[in-house]
Amino acid sequence: MTRYIFITGGVVSSIGKGLSSSSIAALLQARGYKVCLRKLDPYLNVDPGTMSPTQHGEVYVTEDGSETDLDLGHYERFTGTTATKYDSVTTGKIYSTLLQKERRGDYLGATVQVIPHVTNLIKDFVFRHTEDYDFVLCEIGGTVGDIEALPFLEAIRQIRHELGSEKVQFVHLTLLPYIPTAKELKTKPTQHSVKELRAIGIQPDFLLCRSSKEISDKEKDKISLFCNLKREHVISSLDAKSVYEVPIQYHEEGLDERLLKSFGIDKIPKANMEKWHQVMGDSAEKKNSITIAMVGKYNNLEDSYISLIEALNHASISRFTKVEIKWVDSRKIKSGNIAEKLKSVDAVLVPGGFGTDGIEGKISAIQYARENKIPYLGICLGMQLSVIEFARNVCGIKDAFSSEFGDTENPIIGLITEWNNSGIIEKRTKSDDLGGTMRLGSYECKMVKDSALKDIYGSATVSERHRHRYEFNANYKEKIESKGMKVAGVSPDGTLCEAVEIPRHPWFFGVQFHPEFKSQLFKPHPLFCSFLDAAMIYNKKR
Repeated sequence: MTRYIFITGGVVSSIGKGLSSSSIAALLQARGYKVCLRKLDPYLNVDPGTMSPTQHGEVYVTEDGSETDLDLGHYERFTGTTATKYDSVTTGKIYSTLLQKERRGDYLGATVQVIPHVTNLIKDFVFRHTEDYDFVLCEIGGTVGDIEALPFLEAIRQIRHELGSEKVQFVHLTLLPYIPTAKELKTKPTQHSVKELRAIGIQPDFLLCRSSKEISDKEKDKISLFCNLKREHVISSLDAKSVYEVPIQYHEEGLDERLLKSFGIDKIPKANMEKWHQVMGDSAEKKNSITIAMVGKYNNLEDSYISLIEALNHASISRFTKVEIKWVDSRKIKSGNIAEKLKSVDAVLVPGGFGTDGIEGKISAIQYARENKIPYLGICLGMQLSVIEFARNVCGIKDAFSSEFGDTENPIIGLITEWNNSGIIEKRTKSDDLGGTMRLGSYECKMVKDSALKDIYGSATVSERHRHRYEFNANYKEKIESKGMKVAGVSPDGTLCEAVEIPRHPWFFGVQFHPEFKSQLFKPHPLFCSFLDAAMIYNKKR
């Protein structure tokens, strides 16, 4: 029997619903249950693919090529499950489907309305392909009270009405702000948030109370009384040093056991939390420290690079090494200040991105890392710019550039118009829509013989996720290789460059794909582990 847990949030946005959903799922896994996690986002975009990372954080890419909310990255990293296109939906996608059905005449002349037509589509999404799971956890994006969220909240209210409490539980994440002048936590925002939910027919079964201070028994009693739920269902959710401490905190609070009892489950399997305690113990034993320069342009919102940050965290735990990230705004790099910007760093990472803003700053950082033998990792755009920098400053092609950024006689990087996707030829033109028209999802990369990248992976073929429109122009392969940059990985048919390296450099790699999307807490990515190893060696020599 499949059971459903719906996670909502109140008081403020970005309160941590994704981490709480992931933590609950991890705890259920620790008791032997099979879980599925889904995200229902109220915004009108069909997906976040065309949204700026500074608006909503990074765009996470699933194995099957869906552009989704960053919370799906948390789901995968915490549970080791593989998210799919069926695990993320937006209001835009729901309405797009609705209007297509209406135009086809599927509604047989009926007046199409939010209830039941929109809510039925939302319920269809929740129930689709869930029969093989013990628990399905659905996170509702945004904050209770947002007008956009109302159809989703109505849909989950109906699901509870149809299936009953033995199959559906509501978990509400809320904030207890601490007022320093009064020296007390305030429960009133939580009370109002629950009141909003109850006004639309949803009574939370559990409250997860986010706080920077310990929540007293008196405050829990008050919340229980005014929010109309059991005292033991008011759960503390204190700020943690690491996001990976959250499952342990919830377990120690008894959340997982109480949640299972609330479903009416009598024989509750024992939780095996050994691996969580082990990895947190390893995290506490970090003996070394290195500094990595993250040269990007979305630095004012760290969630823009959340998967990269977590991939570095995973590698740092496995290497017992503390990683300090030095955020370097590529738009503020000038020809005369690059040494100042990158002094005292042990490695340089240039992540993916779009648009011309900050490009020359990134190229300057790449040149500095190459010439000064600093470990360098370029991802997606970071790989493309490393080839452009090499073509300009080593091969002597001074106008080497990407057609993404303007016309040039030497487009080292160009728009890919045709590619093979599992035997199907996909085509694209400049006039195509921006959304969903990139090379998206998992593709194989075949390692070139004797490449150092092959040694890092320990495999001749790997599968990695992609998200890009432009590719290395193979017409320049012979030229760059004659000067010392090697194509290290290619597509299975040999037509597309997947990775480059500089053999004469201590550690210099660029990859067209996004390895950060496949790094997990209990399975750190080999490329990031090797990157940290190189940074530690450089640190000791420096």
